[in-house]
Amino acid sequence: MTLNIIVTAKQVMDPETPATAYRVDREKKRVDSDPSARIAAVINGFDENGVEAALRIKDALKDVKVTVLSAGASFTMDVMKKALSMGSDDMVLVQDPALENISDSTITAKVLAAAVKKIGSFDLIIAGRQASDWDNAQVPLGLAELLGVACIPLTRKVEVKDRQVVCERVTGNIQEVISAPLPAVVTVSNELGVPRYPTLRNIMAAARKQPTTWSLGDLGLSAAALAPKLKMVDLFIPKKQSQCEMITGEDEADAGKNLALKLREAKLI
Repeated sequence: MTLNIIVTAKQVMDPETPATAYRVDREKKRVDSDPSARIAAVINGFDENGVEAALRIKDALKDVKVTVLSAGASFTMDVMKKALSMGSDDMVLVQDPALENISDSTITAKVLAAAVKKIGSFDLIIAGRQASDWDNAQVPLGLAELLGVACIPLTRKVEVKDRQVVCERVTGNIQEVISAPLPAVVTVSNELGVPRYPTLRNIMAAARKQPTTWSLGDLGLSAAALAPKLKMVDLFIPKKQSQCEMITGEDEADAGKNLALKLREAKLI
């Protein structure tokens, strides 16, 4: 019996890009890139770890199908196909203009849940711990809630044994081993290890594959049904303020004494 794994993946602007290449549109409450910067799009790094986790399960159990699922307003196909060139079997893209600049995790979770139901039966959903653009880390938890399955977050190792997903995770100085019955949702961190590089054979195979593309209408979702639950009040770049005061004295010891008095006055010691 085939084990069906769905890996959620998000296309984001390259997080390695210097901050000076980004612009904040305070009126529209969105982050844009400087047109002259030509910021590259990439698959969210933690989601690549998710793909790697699924492929390790596939290597171990053989009879496994890995489907990559993403939602957004538009996609750079060469970027998204990296997940296929790593060894994934299939890809489903929910592409709709209404999904541009979505910062409400509830909306993303609803769209992904509807797509998962349209895909059909699944055994395991693997997601990155968070996305590098908004860093919310909320979508996988909401997805699990909407699908009515267990969620194990922040894992560094994922295995499937006897219709159970068994995960290792580290929280502080504590190492945990947690299991849950399938179907389930699991999020992985970069502690899982470096994702594999695409092979030439898989790159050529990925070039021949065409992802399945759905709109919100194909999922039975309307823009009204995806009204945001979260209201963004403001989005801005904090202003940095610094002040320097030279502490002097008759000699080094006196200067040190004056510094200590100043720090105590500021309630820093």
